[in-house]
Amino acid sequence: MAIFTRSGQAERLTFREGVRRLERPTSRKAFLTQAGFAVIDLAILAFFLAGPYFRSSPSYLIIDYTIAVWIAFELVIRAMAAPSFGRWIARPMTWLDLFLLITLLFPDMLFNFAFLRVMRLWAIGQSPLLREGLRRAGCAVYLDVVRAILNFLTFLFVVTGFVYTTFFYGRPGIEGFIDALYFTVATVTTTGFGDITLPGTIGKLTSVMTMIIGISLFVRLAQAVVRPNKVTYPCHHCGLQRHDADAVHCKACGEILNIPDEGS
Repeated sequence: MAIFTRSGQAERLTFREGVRRLERPTSRKAFLTQAGFAVIDLAILAFFLAGPYFRSSPSYLIIDYTIAVWIAFELVIRAMAAPSFGRWIARPMTWLDLFLLITLLFPDMLFNFAFLRVMRLWAIGQSPLLREGLRRAGCAVYLDVVRAILNFLTFLFVVTGFVYTTFFYGRPGIEGFIDALYFTVATVTTTGFGDITLPGTIGKLTSVMTMIIGISLFVRLAQAVVRPNKVTYPCHHCGLQRHDADAVHCKACGEILNIPDEGS
């Protein structure tokens, strides 16, 4: 019995390590796996957008529960790969997926919050997947620009989805989502045409938060585009993180750097 227990434990540890390696896109297999997860996230967003067209159809519940099963499966896999249950449950994306799972399990009682899945794209922007993908494409110097674009687009879609679900979800077809997107863009850019406004206290607070956060992200995006392209390579002596792509010495302390080429 003792031998069987040890063998079983070894198998579980091997599986857990394999999942952990897939979360670190250092190999081609891990990179393609994470890219596949990103494509599925985009498909879930497409389901959210197409929901009003076939919500009364039986296929809506089939797709809805299929997505719920996928998210539950992904939660279990990530829990097994986490160093501990406490670390897993403390992740914001875990709580977000749990909330999304509940809304998918009870589609008639709760609104469709599938748009929150766009936060996965934000998580990918902060993960090694984006850095590895840009490195493979020879565009590592544009990491900050791409991250700023992803952050801005994620914010736009989250706000648009919230406005659409809260204020325009009952409108037929795509009209409600277009109105929500139009309102969000007009608010973020502080254009304020005034032809579409959100009613009530919740609407006013949504407009205020959209303007404050949206302007901040827009400024961050402008800074990332305008400033010179740099790469992330910590100096071993002083710890300076950002350097020119062709830098030989650290500008802060003069330490000799050994920044690898993009293709290496």
